[in-house]
Amino acid sequence: MDLYEHQARELFAEHGISVPRAEVTDSPKEARDIARRLGGRVVVKAQVKTGGRGKAGGVRLAADPAAAELTARRILGMDIKGHTVGTVMLAQPVDIETEFYVSYVLDRAAGRFLAIASAEGGMDIEEVAATRPDAVVRVPVDPARGVTSATAGEIAEVAGLPPQTVDVLVRLWEVLVREDALLVEVNPLVRTRQGQILALDGKVTLDDNARFRQSRWGADDVEHGDSLEATAAAKGLNYVKLDGEVGIIGNGAGLVMSTLDVVAGCGARPANFLDIGGGASARIMADGLSVILSDPDVKSVFVNVFGGITACDAVADGIVQALDSVRLTKPLVVRLDGNNAARGRAILDEHAHPLVEQVTTMDGAAARAAELATTA
Repeated sequence: MDLYEHQARELFAEHGISVPRAEVTDSPKEARDIARRLGGRVVVKAQVKTGGRGKAGGVRLAADPAAAELTARRILGMDIKGHTVGTVMLAQPVDIETEFYVSYVLDRAAGRFLAIASAEGGMDIEEVAATRPDAVVRVPVDPARGVTSATAGEIAEVAGLPPQTVDVLVRLWEVLVREDALLVEVNPLVRTRQGQILALDGKVTLDDNARFRQSRWGADDVEHGDSLEATAAAKGLNYVKLDGEVGIIGNGAGLVMSTLDVVAGCGARPANFLDIGGGASARIMADGLSVILSDPDVKSVFVNVFGGITACDAVADGIVQALDSVRLTKPLVVRLDGNNAARGRAILDEHAHPLVEQVTTMDGAAARAAELATTA
């Protein structure tokens, strides 16, 4: 369960992490009043559960209350990566000297957490990580030991963070543990010209298994009915929206994660994570295709299935039946391997849909899907 930025900031403040004053509204007129209370000049920020808001125009500076009302009116209702903006947060601007990045994330494969930190935070942290990976450090954290002041000091030192961030690192770990979080991220964590350390933005993902302990969140989820993730959840699909152009459907989380990596290695970006699990009925395939094709960023779709308990011919039947109920508007690349793969391929060949093509290897199918997406 992802929290909105304003909810993450609320958690940070409860745990003693400093954040600028801010208020949330769904009304442009009220935005004017909030700006007046906050001193006139404010930052207006779209509240959606996705990244890249700044580059999408969802974060803007307003010079005065009248400008705040106008800016809120422009941002409310925007679509940002499939998420409709239902509320905005108005925050006091700060005089930034330096930006940092810090986070804790669950490393399931290793059975531990990772502290990820960089002395170069901000909107371009993904580019920094891609072009200069040494600038982003990853420090394993033993859940049994946690993050003490000594551990936080080690993280800050290796990442090149100033000593003033040590206390924040300790308190962020407290947020993660006490609030049942799988991810806690601050980008940017800033040092102001006055020497303050402030969390300007926050991302928190809570463990769904702990919903019974975290029932206070989600009651005001105003964008819930509009996001692709919400639509997928209502259909019982395990779907996560990403930033790319190749839609991904696979059976099994491990296979889907591998598929994302292979597609990225072919020079394209995955548009989503969608795991259909052990089932591939016509209804599941239709729902999955419907969600993915609803994403305007998707240029091609890659279905990658390894038949096991669910045989490939059953998957192929599901795809064929799904295409009778879902209008396919983007090219679909299918790779079937494993149990009854030959029969599954024959079923798709017999159907002969003009936008469906098959490739027998995972690497070859990923390359074809990437090619179709990047030349569309």
